[in-house]
Amino acid sequence: MRLVPIPTSEYEEYRLNLMFDCYKWDPQFLDNNTVAKYALVITEEEHRQISSLTESLDRETRAAEQFLNNHQELVGPLKLTRQLRGDIGHMSNYNPDMHIRLTRYDFHPVLDVEGGWAISEVNSDVPGGFAEASLMPLAAIESINRAHISQIMEKEAYHIVSFGDVMLEAVKKKVKAGGRIMLVHCTCYSDDRQVMQFMGDRLKAEGYQVIYGAVEHVNFKDKKAYCVLDGNKGELDAIFRFTPLEWFKDIKPKRWQGYFDTETTSCNHPVAIYAQTKRFPFIWDVLEANGISMSTWRSLLPETIDVKSAAGREGYIYKPAYGRVGDGISIREALDIKEYEKIMKDVGRHPGRYVAQKKFASIPLKGEGGEEYHVCLGSYAIDGAHGGYYARVSSTPRIDSNAADIPVLIEGGGSYDR
Repeated sequence: MRLVPIPTSEYEEYRLNLMFDCYKWDPQFLDNNTVAKYALVITEEEHRQISSLTESLDRETRAAEQFLNNHQELVGPLKLTRQLRGDIGHMSNYNPDMHIRLTRYDFHPVLDVEGGWAISEVNSDVPGGFAEASLMPLAAIESINRAHISQIMEKEAYHIVSFGDVMLEAVKKKVKAGGRIMLVHCTCYSDDRQVMQFMGDRLKAEGYQVIYGAVEHVNFKDKKAYCVLDGNKGELDAIFRFTPLEWFKDIKPKRWQGYFDTETTSCNHPVAIYAQTKRFPFIWDVLEANGISMSTWRSLLPETIDVKSAAGREGYIYKPAYGRVGDGISIREALDIKEYEKIMKDVGRHPGRYVAQKKFASIPLKGEGGEEYHVCLGSYAIDGAHGGYYARVSSTPRIDSNAADIPVLIEGGGSYDR
C-alpha cells in the first residue's frame, strides 16, 4: 500500500473534474479541502486479501442478522432504541433473496494484528461513497497518465473495482427491466443527493424509471411500497434507501413501519440495524453458542466492551453506538482538549450510548514531503461479493468529517471491472 501523488500540474483540473463530472459536489468541509492530492495504490495481493476478508466478514454478518431476526428475544445486548425494538418486530417476513444487501467494512493498516489489518466497524445500514468508489479512481488514472505522457514517461498500469458496475449488476438480478425505483434520501442535503444522483443516473442509463424522494414519500399497502409524490404516484419495484434508520424517529414519517415488513425489493432492508450498532460484538457469544461463527470478526475487530467494564483500564477509546463518519470518537491525540473533554463528559453521563474499544496503532503512510496520512480503506460487499473501495485519509488517527477522499487503485493492468 502506498501513496501516489496526483501530479501538481493536473491537480486543479482533476479536482474540477470530480466536482462537475464525478458527482463530488462537496469538495470542502468547513475550511478543509476533502479531495486528497494522492491516490491510494494497493497491490494485487492486498486486493485479494482484503476482498477475501470482506466476503468472509459479510458471510458472518448476514448469518448473524438472519439468526437474530428469527430470535429477536436474544437481541437485548444490542440495546436497540425503544422505537427500533418495536419496529423490528415487523421483520418476520424478511427474505434475503428478495433484497439487495450492501455493507462497507472499514480496514486500517496496523502492526499489532496478525495479517496487518484491523477493522474499526461495519457501515451496515446506509454506507455512501458510491461515486468516489467508481468515477474518482478513473479520473485519478487519467490525470496521472496524462502527466506522464506530457513528460514522456511510461504510463502507469492500474485497474479498479467499480462500485457502480457491481451494484448495477446486483439491481438487475432483483429488479425487473424498466422497473420503478425510489431513491430515498434526505432531500435537503446536497451530500446525500450527490450519492443518489450518481446511482440514479446509472440506473436511468439502464432503462430503469428513477424517482428521487424522502422517506415520507413512500407509503405501503399489503406490504407493497407506493410512491405518493405528485406526478410519480404508483407502485414501486424497488426502494434504494439512504436515510439512516435511527433518523426515522426524528423525521416521523407516517407508516414508516412499512419499511420493515415490505416485500418490495430494498437496498438496504432494515435488517441492517443489527450490525449497525457498535454494540454488535456484545452478542457474539450468544451467536456462537447457536452455531454462528464470528471468527473473522474476532480476528479483525479490536476488543470491544461496554463503558463500565472499561473503567480504570488503559488503552481504550470510546465510540458512539450509532456514530457515523468518525465523529464523537475519543482519540485523544486527534482532538483539541475542549472537544475531548466534551466527549468524555457525555460518555460519563450516557454510558449506554457508547462502547469502549481497544485502541489499535494505525500505520500512517508518508507523502512526498514526509507528511503522514492515516488511512481508512472501506471495502464494500454487495449481496456477499466484494464490491469495490471507498477510502479516506487524515493527518490524525481519527478519520472523521475533516478527512480527505482518496481514490483506490490496484497495481497492474487489467480491466476496470471486478
